[in-house]
Amino acid sequence: MEYSPKKMTENLELNDFNFKKKFGQNFIIDENIINSIIEKSQIDKDTLVIEIGPGAGSLTNKLVKKAKNVLCYEIDEKLKPILENNVRSDNLEIIYKDFLTCNVKEDIKKYKYNKLYVVSNLPYYITTPIIIKLIEDNLFVDKIVVMVQKEVGDRFKAEPGSKNYSSLSVYLKYYYDIKKIMDVSKNVFMPKPNVDSIVVEFKRKENLIKLKDEQLFFKLIRDSFKQKRKTIKNNLKDYNLKTIENILKKYGFDLNARAEQLSLEIFIEISNNL
Repeated sequence: MEYSPKKMTENLELNDFNFKKKFGQNFIIDENIINSIIEKSQIDKDTLVIEIGPGAGSLTNKLVKKAKNVLCYEIDEKLKPILENNVRSDNLEIIYKDFLTCNVKEDIKKYKYNKLYVVSNLPYYITTPIIIKLIEDNLFVDKIVVMVQKEVGDRFKAEPGSKNYSSLSVYLKYYYDIKKIMDVSKNVFMPKPNVDSIVVEFKRKENLIKLKDEQLFFKLIRDSFKQKRKTIKNNLKDYNLKTIENILKKYGFDLNARAEQLSLEIFIEISNNL
């Protein structure tokens, strides 16, 4: 069955579906945007795609045509009859559970694939926990293409020196090359959210820079951004400031620099020397 915004709307009405704000339910109804996400994701028949929050299946219906298999996680069981009506495919599995509580590594064991992608219009209220779970569960996702709230997406891809650059930006950049795919207007959703969106691509880095102590590195970046307007000297006063100062000097900075000025590579070198 070919997806159309009209058909999706009819199915929602037929099932007396009520959108739930607590689940961040804003379903995309613009087919051009969906097609663009699919095209830019570059999915092929060697790919297992995970979709989180398929909603009424607008994106799912395109994913099943491109991927080897599609595994969806949907927290709202009320969407079951709608999804089953909108998307029917032998290469689709839908698990009606909260993605954040699932053992995804176990769920994907039965699949054979060469590439693992996550392609989703993510529920905005849990966007960051989802991305962090994908990393911390050691799923080794090759590519993540997600639609998120614009403000959050800007933080994900922020570069040093920008107001959106944060400890989260540094953390994500350690694992992935991140770039914007496109901006998305709030007018292409049902119901219409209060904010515009952005589609962001995370491409897994093949060779991660070696960390001597991952826990120390992640603590260091959290502490560095603890109070954003304060200097490294103030935020990291409990660390060996002499060691930190020596590394900062190599890159033209001193202890009066702020965390938002420093690149991933500088943080890694500081961490490894500490």
